[in-house]
Amino acid sequence: MSKERPSVGADGNALPILPPDRDPRLWTRLVRVMFFTPGFVALLLIKAGEPAAFGVTIELLLLSCATAVVAGLFIATQAASGGADTQSQISLWCGELVIAFLSVVPFLCALPALFHQLANSTLLHAKAPGAADVALGASELIPFAAILPFMIYQLSGFGVLGYLVSKTTNWLLNLTILATILAAYVANRTAQFHVEEMFTGFLVIFMSITVFFGIRKLTGMQEEFSANAPAKEAKEPKEAKEPKETKEQGISDALPG
Repeated sequence: MSKERPSVGADGNALPILPPDRDPRLWTRLVRVMFFTPGFVALLLIKAGEPAAFGVTIELLLLSCATAVVAGLFIATQAASGGADTQSQISLWCGELVIAFLSVVPFLCALPALFHQLANSTLLHAKAPGAADVALGASELIPFAAILPFMIYQLSGFGVLGYLVSKTTNWLLNLTILATILAAYVANRTAQFHVEEMFTGFLVIFMSITVFFGIRKLTGMQEEFSANAPAKEAKEPKEAKEPKETKEQGISDALPG
């Protein structure tokens, strides 16, 4: 079982509520997933898609790959003991912020346009002679379903951001992400690529500011916690065990005759 953190500092004031400890091995695996998956689908899109309608999809996928590597740098510096400083104590949480908002969000933003390109690819779907084109219609919105679990993850308190901002701010941030992704997709489908660039540029800048704020907030919270946390009570030394011969001698002495 994990040890509970103290909630009241040595000065009698409440301590900051930090995120729980996470398993860095699981996040290391996620770094590999977020590096290879966007890279693979980017190559597939270049091979099978129509370059004139890519918009900024390739750029978003490459951003997702690159920031996954940066998140791995944060996670690799995680240390809980053995002279760990403030940065090494929060590095895993910082890596989670980088993955969530600079790797997963750009990947989710690229998915709808990617789905449209692959669904209409003449290389992947060879048309039979005389076959009529079938419009996908509302089924093109299927990739947007992937955004909902991400929002649930954030709004339900699983993510680190829930420990840094209020619930209202968390809702506003996630709704802004959803609205921006939807607006960028509409701009891509209507061939207004300059508008798509504007929305995706706003999304990337917004996510970068969010990550920067989150890292700075985590640093301040960890420094405050370390400075005011009550000192751990010294453990009492264990009593030395009696030698076996001494025990047997004591029992024999206690027996009559």
